[in-house]
Amino acid sequence: MNDDETTVEFHYTLLVVDDEESIRITLSEALANDHTTVHSAATGKEAIARVESEKIDLVLLDQNLKESSENGIDVLRKIKEVREETLVIMMTAYGKIESAVEATKLGCYQYLTKPLELAQLRLLIRNALSTIELRKEVESTRIMSERHLGGAVFGESQKMIELLDKVRRVAQSGTTTVLVRGQTGTGKELISRMIHLYSGAKGPFVDLNCAALPDHLLESELFGHEAGAFTDARKMKRGLLELADRGTLFLDEIGEMPLALQAKLLRVLETRTFRRVGSTGDIKVHTRFIAATNKDLFQEVEAKTFREDLYYRLSVIPIYVPALKDRPEDISILSRYFLDKYTREVGGKVTGISQKALEKLCDYSWPGNVRELKNLMEHAALLANGPELLPDDLPPRILAGAPGAGADKSGDVSFLTDKVVPLAEVECAAIAHALQLCGGNKTRAAELLGIARQTLRTKVKEYGLESESEPARN
Repeated sequence: MNDDETTVEFHYTLLVVDDEESIRITLSEALANDHTTVHSAATGKEAIARVESEKIDLVLLDQNLKESSENGIDVLRKIKEVREETLVIMMTAYGKIESAVEATKLGCYQYLTKPLELAQLRLLIRNALSTIELRKEVESTRIMSERHLGGAVFGESQKMIELLDKVRRVAQSGTTTVLVRGQTGTGKELISRMIHLYSGAKGPFVDLNCAALPDHLLESELFGHEAGAFTDARKMKRGLLELADRGTLFLDEIGEMPLALQAKLLRVLETRTFRRVGSTGDIKVHTRFIAATNKDLFQEVEAKTFREDLYYRLSVIPIYVPALKDRPEDISILSRYFLDKYTREVGGKVTGISQKALEKLCDYSWPGNVRELKNLMEHAALLANGPELLPDDLPPRILAGAPGAGADKSGDVSFLTDKVVPLAEVECAAIAHALQLCGGNKTRAAELLGIARQTLRTKVKEYGLESESEPARN
């Protein structure tokens, strides 16, 4: 991979909208730098024209434009209609609660009262640009994904923005081992391929499903074998580990690996060497290991079906891929993306999704996650009856109105009594509930749950429940 594909530097464009020339000049000079271009506008009409003709990242907008036929609130509304992703900071010398509330409802990023303190404004803009940078990185990730991963798309929810930001940072951590957790169909392999893609590794991405082969074949597939190592081993075979040298070895469903082979994998992680089956010579490898599972490996450790030392070796960097129902804002984006993708592939005529059909899709809990949604849209692209996807085009399970994806279950376990849910969801809800009952105290919550405090710390990190616990050392 070329350096220009792994290092992305972003440039930002700001627009200062104020009818006072002195303020426009002062702010433009103070905020412009090598990475930021600043334009200015004296009227609302001029500002809207600029936003329509150029991609503006951030607007500093005066609410009281005396020389304009429109006030700042009207301009804010039109800016959001033209380019919703543009962030707007409102400035006013006459701060009123009603105006601030209205501006916030329209999507205003922040509301400031004049006179402005330049240091405070710079800090606020820096925070706003960080938000924009994350969005740009997500877009960059999407473009690279479509180029290298066959048209992948992840969504635009805050959870996925943060996940993809973490993926990019993890990718630059050399050969550090990564454990990717998540329900079936959430995209664990895709996330693993993203890590490999952004790492710039010279070697290939090699995958092995630990549940797909019998135990005796799994070892040979992983390590390779010498000629005569066992019956039918007529010639030497290089294993997937050897093939992944200077690249990435992806071990899917790592929880299914037999204990005897776990011990050998642990040795590889510790020494970075291995032996082919039937050989006495060590082979050194420079490979990144990424393991994935839909199981709770810590429970497997407690059940003695997974080695504790291997668990800690694998989970140097844990990544949790959220279920689709836990990011409902992505359902409509992903639905339209997949429908458009498959309609183009099959030469179909479906051009959109009706509002009622979209509501049904958003109300469904998606136990099969993104994979289920993807398959449904491929089916719809082939068999939909008209140019718009209607509720009648959806399968009965969607129309039945499964428990909503958007329900907030943080700390609430009452929903567990009326439906079968994935074990990880039960565990996550139970931990959040215990932390709330204990005021975020991990020691008391661990006692309440009947687990070790270290186990709870691991679970809190994996499920992203840090906000539920105390920020202190507890």
